[in-house]
This record gives sequence, structure tokens and C-alpha cells, in this order.
Amino acid sequence: MIKAEWFYWLVGAIFLVMAAQMATDRTNPKRFGTAAFWGLLGLGFVYSTWVVDKSAPAEPLGVAVLVMVCLAGFGFTGRGKVRTSTPEERAASADRLGSKIFVPALTIPVVALVCAVGVKKLRIGGEPVLQTGSETILGLGIGAIVALAVAMMMMREKKISTPMHAGRSMLEAMGWAMLLPQLLATLGTIFSVSGVGEQVGKITKSVLPDGSVLIAVIVYCAGMFLFTVVMGNGFAAFPVMTAAVGWPVLVQQAHGEPAIILAIGMLCGFCGTLATPMAANFNVVPAALLELKDQYGPIKAQLPTAGALLVCNIVIMYACAF
Repeated sequence: MIKAEWFYWLVGAIFLVMAAQMATDRTNPKRFGTAAFWGLLGLGFVYSTWVVDKSAPAEPLGVAVLVMVCLAGFGFTGRGKVRTSTPEERAASADRLGSKIFVPALTIPVVALVCAVGVKKLRIGGEPVLQTGSETILGLGIGAIVALAVAMMMMREKKISTPMHAGRSMLEAMGWAMLLPQLLATLGTIFSVSGVGEQVGKITKSVLPDGSVLIAVIVYCAGMFLFTVVMGNGFAAFPVMTAAVGWPVLVQQAHGEPAIILAIGMLCGFCGTLATPMAANFNVVPAALLELKDQYGPIKAQLPTAGALLVCNIVIMYACAF
């Protein structure tokens, strides 16, 4: 049986290899801080295995996160010189491949779908080939490996170090912002456990008119939007607003359909993602990578779409969930 832990170990090993590359890159004036940041992340992927099975304490992971925050926050991470092909070589490769360049990217979802739907049912000696409950994440990992092999064949690349250096350059370019969704999602869980959702719910219930489902829907959807704007991540806003309004008011009191309410509520949060610089990995990093003159250009372009989608989500939830 292929276990999900193997995928996490592979991810951790890749981070550790890239951290070793960073530590030896003399073109990066902050190479040791950068290597420490990504090395700690790689170690976390491996160490977490023993935290989950309760054979090791979780506190070292918390310390590692705090050290990573200090490394990034105090400017100890940097970027080295990108190892890449010349513009002429890239132009020649683009002319040769054309639209085939999208094949590796499309390989990932195709393989993930096959694993989640087809391979999920395969058994050897009565045991499932893929760990039960982890078929999708394993499909994603297997798809990434297959896509890498396909890309290397298409590019006629024989050295595995080439994509490793390219991936390392991308890590350095995105920096700490790449981890922002995970950290903010964890923040949402902390808020939920600490009772923030319950307190917001008490305030909301005292303001909401009795029996007004439409206003409750608007409050829930707008709250998901605004909390996501503040936190930068819909997964962080979801437990707070769902505990405050979504579940107690819309599901329990108004007897709404939970699947519809919660799914559309998350979509409202994604509308907020389009409208906030806090979602740095979506809105700020791409502007930096593309060297746009206005770093808030993506947000300004997305605001009309975000507003229109929010209104549509409110209408759909009110019309279909009750």
C-alpha cells in the first residue's frame, strides 16, 4: 500500500535538497538564512510523521515555525542568481513545442483523477494500492512525478538537477509568501478553538432580525468576504464565520441545506481572496514576478469580478439552500 506519508517525505526531501543548493549558492548574499528557512520546512514535513502518531512532541514544530517567521521577518532570506537558459534558447524551445508546453501541467490533474477514481478501487492481496482516504493527495503527488518525467522528455533534459535548480529559483522568488495560505488556515483554526467564532456569533445574533433568512445570508457571505480580506485566506475565515453564522443560524435555525451553504460560503471567501494584498501568493508575488509597474494591479483588475461573484453567490445561496 502506498502511504500518504511517503508523499510528504518526498516533499520534505525536495525542500532539503534545495536548501543544500541554497547554502552553496554564493550569488545569494543571504544564502545561509535562506537555506535555514527552507531546510526547517523540509524537516517539518518529515518530523510531522512522528507528531501525528504521537511518538514525538509537537513543540519542536512550533519552535521551527517561529524561527522561520524570524528569518523571513528580519530579512535573513534572499535570492541568488537564477540558473536558466538564454532568451534565444527559450524562444527556440517555445517555437519547437508550441502549445505542447501545457502537456506536463495537464498531466497532473489527469493522473490525480485516475488515482482518485480508478486506482482507488485496485487492491493487491486484499489491501488497497493507495492509502484509504488519501487517494487524492497521493494522486497529486504521483501526477507531479509523472509530469516531471514528461516535461524532461519533452525538453530533452537529462539532468534532474536542472528542474531542481529551477524549482529552487522559484522558491526564492516567492519566498515566505508561498507558506502564507497554510499559516493563515492554521490561524483560522486557532481563532475557532479560542472561541472567536462563538463571540462573533453572539454579536451577530443580537443584531440580526428574527426570521430574516435573507439578511442572515448576506451577513454570512459578506462576513466570509471581509474576514478573508483581513486574513488573506478563505480557509482562515471559514471556521470563524461558519461557527458564528453559517451553522447555528442558517443550518440549525433556518434549516438550510448544509452542503450548499458551506460550499457557497467558501466561494464568498474566495471572492475576498481576489481583493486583498494579504493573499500575497496570489496577488502580490505574481505582480513581482511579472515585474508589473503597479504591484496592486492584479487586485484592481479583479475587484469588479470579486464584487459580481459575491452578489451572485448571495443570490444562489438564498435561492437554492432554503
